[in-house]
Amino acid sequence: MPRPKGSKNKVKTLKAHSAADYAAAVAEKNAEKEQLTGEIDAINGEIADLKAQLKSKKAALKTADKMIAKLEAKQAAEEAKATQEARKAEIDTAVEKLLTNGVSVESILEKLQ
Repeated sequence: MPRPKGSKNKVKTLKAHSAADYAAAVAEKNAEKEQLTGEIDAINGEIADLKAQLKSKKAALKTADKMIAKLEAKQAAEEAKATQEARKAEIDTAVEKLLTNGVSVESILEKLQ
């Protein structure tokens, strides 16, 4: 099989461009650059607005969490108080029942301790 003529590593020359072609290409790239810069500025503005919204939402979430924690603490305290009152009422009814059955107060106190 014959080998191809010429080197594979040969430097390829570009076609000669005129000065007008370069000027048009530079103008085109500058216009593209201006457009991209404008888009970037618009996106940065949107990001700043979204960051401000995020900050306000996080602050609102933090206050809501604090309120939830306070309400849960109040609820737990009320439940503990209700449980204690129920136990107290139960003990009172048990003591009343024992007193009606004729058990002395001293023997009831000994059983409680």
